[in-house]
Amino acid sequence: MRPELLNPLFAETETLKGVGPQVAKQLSKLGITRAIDLLFHLPTGAIERVRAPGASPVLLGRQVILDVTVREIRQSRGRGPTRIHAVDGEGNMLTLAFFNNGGWAAKQLPLGETRTISGKLEAYGDEWQMVHPEVTEPGKTEPALKETVYPLTEGLTSRRVRELVSAALERAPVLPEWIEPSVLAREAWRDWRTSLATIHAEPADGAARKRLAYDEIFANQLALGLLRQVSRRRRGVPLRGDGRLTEALNLPYALTGAQRRVVQEIRDDLGQEAPMLRLLQGDVGSGKTLVALLAMLEAVEAGAQAAMLAPTEILARQHHATLLKQLDSLGVRVAILTGREKGRARDSTLMGLADGSIDILVGTHAIFQERVAYRRLGLVVIDEQHRFGVSERLLLTAKGASTPHLLAMTATPIPRTLTLTQYGEMDVSRIDEMPPGRTPIETRVIAEERIGDVIDGLARHVAAGGQAYWVCPLVAESETSDAAAAEERAAALALRFPGQVGLVHGRMKGPEKDAVMAEFSAGRLAILVATTVIEVGVDVPNAALMIIEGAERFGLAQLHQLRGRVGRGSAKSTCLLLRGATLSETGRARLALMRESNDGFRIAEEDLRLRGPGEILGVRQSGEAQFRLASPEQVQELAPMATQDARLLLDRDGGLHGERGEAARLCLYLFERDQAVDLLRSG
Repeated sequence: MRPELLNPLFAETETLKGVGPQVAKQLSKLGITRAIDLLFHLPTGAIERVRAPGASPVLLGRQVILDVTVREIRQSRGRGPTRIHAVDGEGNMLTLAFFNNGGWAAKQLPLGETRTISGKLEAYGDEWQMVHPEVTEPGKTEPALKETVYPLTEGLTSRRVRELVSAALERAPVLPEWIEPSVLAREAWRDWRTSLATIHAEPADGAARKRLAYDEIFANQLALGLLRQVSRRRRGVPLRGDGRLTEALNLPYALTGAQRRVVQEIRDDLGQEAPMLRLLQGDVGSGKTLVALLAMLEAVEAGAQAAMLAPTEILARQHHATLLKQLDSLGVRVAILTGREKGRARDSTLMGLADGSIDILVGTHAIFQERVAYRRLGLVVIDEQHRFGVSERLLLTAKGASTPHLLAMTATPIPRTLTLTQYGEMDVSRIDEMPPGRTPIETRVIAEERIGDVIDGLARHVAAGGQAYWVCPLVAESETSDAAAAEERAAALALRFPGQVGLVHGRMKGPEKDAVMAEFSAGRLAILVATTVIEVGVDVPNAALMIIEGAERFGLAQLHQLRGRVGRGSAKSTCLLLRGATLSETGRARLALMRESNDGFRIAEEDLRLRGPGEILGVRQSGEAQFRLASPEQVQELAPMATQDARLLLDRDGGLHGERGEAARLCLYLFERDQAVDLLRSG
């Protein structure tokens, strides 16, 4: 339960003075529903104004407050601006221009009256000018000389947000210090509440901003440390296979050195009573699925069941088909469970899991629904881990009578910083060697106006017996002229390649997608037009050409994932990145890197630098902690320090007990990482 001291911060915004339903609705558009959200809605900068008796050249380009008397009002009859001519205190003539709502401006600045105006002073020919100045009557509250600026939405002003932030700050208590004293002294940081008040008054205060970012990262790292501590404290069942199934597995090729190393790390973990918590990183095509298969066979040899969770139905069915082909002759029973399995088939699978006759289950989220019970779940494998959060990892591992071992895999190489901040409770294995025979993929960037040449090249590729993917960024028709929809592109290509084009996108029903994928895998379709549903796992060795339309709209790691669908056979493979006419510097840098490098780990580091941790795949990562106060650069800089600080607290300073521990508990609740506290209680 949240400490009472913090409750005022988590009250809804409507409990603040002046916040009714309308203002609450406007705030909610900014993600602000509670007082604490206001405190964490940090300003982006500040406007500094100069109070002056009159306009002068030294004030050009600055925000100026002047008293003026209105001499003439010229309202436009057409679409031109309303121009109000006024004289300042030193006799200078100013033009005040209003490009909309001229009637309102004339009321605010009546002829012959004196008003206080505030705005940016500019030169317009031989005249001084202000465009859309703020207007107040003399003697009334005029704009402040320094004013913080906030991200806004329609109907809210920075002044209104400042007032509400001030009201929320009054609720913020002075909290005990949770940062390790030597860190605090080295950085010369002020306390949490002072730093918060400072940043809302002085947005450029780097020390205050860094302190708040550190607090948030520290809470995250402490939560992951507690999760690891609790997981290690739990007791699992050691799984030591006898080798009969792995030896009988008929592999057409030898494992790489990296695969052998990782398999041994996993076997060592499985043999321990403490449940394995391991993240397996490996680039596209490095052979992670084979490693997972060997781990699951180890569990089955030891008399346990294994479950494999995939993020999409397409990938789950592909894994199921692959495992059936490899394991059927060994007598290992493999089943699948997705949202599509109904009736008797589903009931039969549930019975097989409960009585232990099913050895390995593959599926989507359906495999950890409440009705799914296992007889002896010993190992959980999560494929494409970036699609799942900590809470989902916990939910699946809670399925066993004793805590099962967990192997999480990702084909998206994760930068070290993100590994620390999103998987800090896990041990990490990395497959850093590609199997022999993988052909390098040539990547080219081509302007979209050359799409005719690309289609001609596609025709030559198909005529030679090749297959190709054509990826579009959108499913339905878009108003943006350069955004080709998958449905439109498939229809256009079908005119040139009748009977040879298939279409797969996220709005299709599962059986429809499976039917198209089966046709493409069997070679009966030459071209598969798709959205990013084919991003992971799809394996068609004969497909050696990947065309990605609107490539500048994708994240680097996502482009790398899509490119990894080709290069799986012996034929020379090519990836064509079609770019739009307008390309930002960031977009240009991303595409240039894709052309230069096939190294997923280098690409992931660049993706983090260019896009930020929450957007590393071009979409928000499901379930993972998002940092509200810490910028990507701060995460990279401060995560190692915060991780060390959290470890000191847990290993040396008594965890959440004692003076600093109690303060750290408040920090967890403050940044809503309190799931870790609940775990500690239940653990």
